[in-house]
Amino acid sequence: MSLGDRKLAILKIIIDDFINNASPVGSRTIAKKYPLGISSATVRNEMADLEELGYLSQPHTSAGRIPSELGYRMYVDSLIKEKNLKKDQRNLVRGLLLNNIIEVEDVISEAAEILSSMTGMIAMITLPKFNRSELSNLKFVKINDSKILMILVNNSGLYKSLIINFSDTNQNVLDLLSDMFVERLKGLSIHDINLRIINSLKNDLPQLSNIIDYLIPILRDTLKELEDIEICIKGKDNIFNIPEFRDFDKAKSFIESISSKKILEHLVNMNSEHDGLSVKIGTEIGIKEFQDISMVSSVYRFNEDNIGRLIILGPTRMDYSGVISIVKHTGDTLTEIFSGINL
Repeated sequence: MSLGDRKLAILKIIIDDFINNASPVGSRTIAKKYPLGISSATVRNEMADLEELGYLSQPHTSAGRIPSELGYRMYVDSLIKEKNLKKDQRNLVRGLLLNNIIEVEDVISEAAEILSSMTGMIAMITLPKFNRSELSNLKFVKINDSKILMILVNNSGLYKSLIINFSDTNQNVLDLLSDMFVERLKGLSIHDINLRIINSLKNDLPQLSNIIDYLIPILRDTLKELEDIEICIKGKDNIFNIPEFRDFDKAKSFIESISSKKILEHLVNMNSEHDGLSVKIGTEIGIKEFQDISMVSSVYRFNEDNIGRLIILGPTRMDYSGVISIVKHTGDTLTEIFSGINL
C-alpha cells in the first residue's frame, strides 16, 4: 500500500523529531510544533494508521510513537535529501589534502578520526589491500645476531615489515638474497606470488638453498596474512554517549562485538557488491548486538583495482541525511588524495 502525502509528511516529522530529541512523539506535539493545518485528532488518526501499517510503534500505551525499522527504511529511501555540508565541515575534511600526510595508514587514520568527530559515532575505514598491487621492493636487514627484518614494498608505496628469528648470517648474504628476490619477483602481483615461484630461486642461488628453505614457509605465511582486511576504527567510546546504549552491559556487548575479526569482516563484506552508498538498518545488518544500530557505508578508490570502504555505525535514530553527506564527501576526498599520491 502506498502512503498518501499527508501520512508521509507526518512520518517524516515524527522521525525528524525523534532523531533530534530521542523521545516518543505525540499528536499534540506535532499539531503545536508543525503547521500542517490539521487538528491533533486528525494527526492522531494518521499516526494510528501508520502504526497499523508497521511504520511506527508505541513503546507505552500512554506514550507517543517512535519509528520502526520499516519507518526508517521509508525515511532513508524516500523522505530525506542529502544535506549540503557547511563550508567549515568541507574544509575540515579537505584539510587532509593540506597536511602533507604521506603514509597511507596515516591518511586513513586521520580520515576515520574526522568521520568519528563530525558524526559523534563509530567510524571504520578499510585500508587498501596490500596484496592487490605489485611487489616493488623487498629487503632483508640484519638487526642483531639472532633477528632480521624483512620489508615488503608495493608499487603504491605501502610497506609491510616482519621481524624473523634468524642467526648465523651477515648483511652481505642478506643483500644477495634481497637482490635476487627483487629481480625475480618485482612487478608480479603480490596475490600471484606462490611457493613455486619462491622455490625456483634456489636454482639461481644453490649455495643459499638452506636459507631459502627456511624463509619459504615464513614468506608463505606472510603473503597469506596480506589477504586479510585491515580496518582502522575510531570513536568506539562514542557508543556510551548514545541514549539507546545507556545500559552499560548493552554497550559493553556491542563494543566486544566490533572487536571480533569475524564481525568486522561481515560488516565490510556485506556491502561488497555496492560501489556507492549503502544504508543498513537494525536487523538488516544481521547481528544480534546491532538491532538498535544503523550502518552507513560508502567507498573510496585507492587505485583502479583497489577499493576501500568507509563505515559509520550509530543508533537507528541517527541524522541519516547529515551522516550520508559526510561519508560521501570523505570518500570522495580520500579518492582525490590517493589519486595525487599515485601520480
